[in-house]
Amino acid sequence: MGKITLADVKGTPEVQVYLARADRNMEIIGYTEHGFRHAETVSERAACLMEQLGFGERLRELAAIAAYLHDIGNVANRLNHAATSVLLTHAILERMGMPAEDLAEVLSGVGNHEEEHTEPFGEVAAAVIIADKSDVNRTRVRNPDPASFDAHDRINWAARSSEVLVDAQKRLITLRLQIDTSIASIMEYFELFLARMVVSRRAAELLGCKFSLVINGTTLL
Repeated sequence: MGKITLADVKGTPEVQVYLARADRNMEIIGYTEHGFRHAETVSERAACLMEQLGFGERLRELAAIAAYLHDIGNVANRLNHAATSVLLTHAILERMGMPAEDLAEVLSGVGNHEEEHTEPFGEVAAAVIIADKSDVNRTRVRNPDPASFDAHDRINWAARSSEVLVDAQKRLITLRLQIDTSIASIMEYFELFLARMVVSRRAAELLGCKFSLVINGTTLL
């Protein structure tokens, strides 16, 4: 069998069903969007990051696949969903015929994106971590009532834009955000997402880069 591509994974019925149900589960418990939009965004950012840093085509494809599947475990449970994502990803990709060496890279990325237990075990895992933690966007907010926003709703709603910039020559990865401070303060962002920034910095270091955070034009890290 030929090499498994992201297009192959997206076209797999189990992936479509599980991701849709995973996002529905997150909606039921009041979480921000964790469905196809998030999967696409994280996948594109992980692959782009790898490309800009000069990694080969196959490693970029594996990062894109891992990023697309990283939250699929929410179909079963939010608690320890990364471990569930690993089990489901292994079953799906093994059945599809992915070679063990490729599968190992994907599993390292899928299983290491929760900041409480994250270890950037390699380039694929590091790319997934940075891509996942950078996806702060108001389109992820489901709650139609700003008066009842929780902290995650408020921060995501305040985010006008977020992008990951790579300077390959300077070996610098920058997360650049525009936040509407009339909705949420920059301090609120740090209070909620400090652990994410710490693990993003560690992931950047594994990739041989420094990590920078720029909010509203001001460099904070």
